[in-house]
Amino acid sequence: MTEQVTRATFDEVMAPNYAPAAMIPVRGEGSRVWDQEGKEYIDFAGGIAVTALGHSHPTLVETMREQAGKLWHLSNVMTNEPALRLAKKLTEKTFADRVFLANSGAEANEAAFKLVRRYAFDHFGPEKNEIISFYQSFHGRTLFTVSVGGQAKYTEGFAPVPAGITHCEYNNIEALKALISDKTCAVVMEPIQGEGGIIPADPEFAKQVRALCDEHKALLVFDEVQSGVGRTGTLYAYEQTGVTPDILTTAKALGNGFPVSAMLTTAEVAKSLAVGTHGSTYGGNPMAAAIAEAVIDIVDTPEVLEGVKKRHQLFVDELTAINEKYHVFKDIRGMGLLMGAEVTDELAGHAKDFLSHAADEGLFVLVAGPNVVRFAPSLIIPEADIKEGFARFERAVAKTVADLKKDA
Repeated sequence: MTEQVTRATFDEVMAPNYAPAAMIPVRGEGSRVWDQEGKEYIDFAGGIAVTALGHSHPTLVETMREQAGKLWHLSNVMTNEPALRLAKKLTEKTFADRVFLANSGAEANEAAFKLVRRYAFDHFGPEKNEIISFYQSFHGRTLFTVSVGGQAKYTEGFAPVPAGITHCEYNNIEALKALISDKTCAVVMEPIQGEGGIIPADPEFAKQVRALCDEHKALLVFDEVQSGVGRTGTLYAYEQTGVTPDILTTAKALGNGFPVSAMLTTAEVAKSLAVGTHGSTYGGNPMAAAIAEAVIDIVDTPEVLEGVKKRHQLFVDELTAINEKYHVFKDIRGMGLLMGAEVTDELAGHAKDFLSHAADEGLFVLVAGPNVVRFAPSLIIPEADIKEGFARFERAVAKTVADLKKDA
C-alpha cells in the first residue's frame, strides 16, 4: 500500500533548499492539474517552461511506454539508437554539427563552459581563458554555472568560486567592448533573459556581440535552456536574432519533463571534446532521447510554432485588459510564450503576492525576480484555458491590490 504523504512530510525528510506550495499536485492532463484534495488548477507555469506540450501528452506517454519495454539505460561505452536519432534530428534542424547529451540545463552549460576553455587552450594556449556573461543571467546551479550566471546571491557562501569570469550589463554593447579582449575565450548570453526578468536581447546588440567575438577569436554561447524548443515561436530563439552562436545549450522543454539536455556545437569546436575530456553517466539515456525526439517532432511544425505566436498575442491582450483596469504593471514583455509582466514601482517586491493569490484562485504562474510575474504555459494550451486562466488571474490581481491597500 502506498504511504500517504503531505506537505508536512517535506519538512520532515527533504533538505530545506526549497519552499514548495502547500498543495501537492497529483495528476495533470493538458494544461490542467489536480491536487491531493481534488482542486483543479490551470497551468500558466509549465514547470518553469518545461511542459511545452502540457501534462500526459498521449504521444509522449506512448513513446515512453514503448521505449520502457525495450531499453532503459546503457553506459556511454556503447551508443544507442534513440540517442543517435535525437542527435541527428537536432543537427538537421539547427546550425550544429555535433551534440553532447546530458540531463539538465546546468549540465549542458557546464559542458559548454568547459568546452570553450578547452577549445581556447587547444588553439591559443592557457592564457585565453576568460569568460564574459551578463548581470542577471542564469545558467544553472553547479559552482561553475552559478559563477558564470550574473546573480551574486547564488554564489554567496560558496567561495572560492571559479576564476576568470566577468559580467557586464545586458543589452549594453559599450560595456562589453570595455571588457572583451584577446584573453576572452567566450561570451555567454541568453537570447532572452529568463530568471533575470524576461528581457529579450536587442537584435542589434546580439549582432554586435557576434562581431566582437569574431574580432577577438572568442566563441559565442547561447543559453537556450529556457527559450528553446519552440518557446519563442521558432524552434530556437537564435533564429530570430540574425545571429548564429558557436555553441547552444537546450534542456527544459526538450523532454517535456523527462530529464534531458543537450549542448550543440560545430564540428570544429567539438574536436576539443576528445575522448576522456568530459562525460555523463546518464547523458544519452535511451528513454530520455526517445522522448526528446518525439517532443521535437511535435513542436517543430508550422501548426505548433504559428500557434505560439497566436497565443502570445492572446496573453498580451488579456494582460493589457487587466492592466487597464487595475494599473499594476508598468511593462508587459517577452517572446512567444515566455512572457513577463513587471509590476509598477508602487508594487515593487510584491510579484510573489500575485503568484500566491493566483494559486488560491486555481492558477499556476511564476515570478522572475521580485518584480516580474512570469508566464510560461504549454505551447499548445487551449484558448479556452487561456480565457479561464486569465479570469482567475484577474481575481488574483484584485485580491493583491485589495491586500496592499489594506496594508498601506
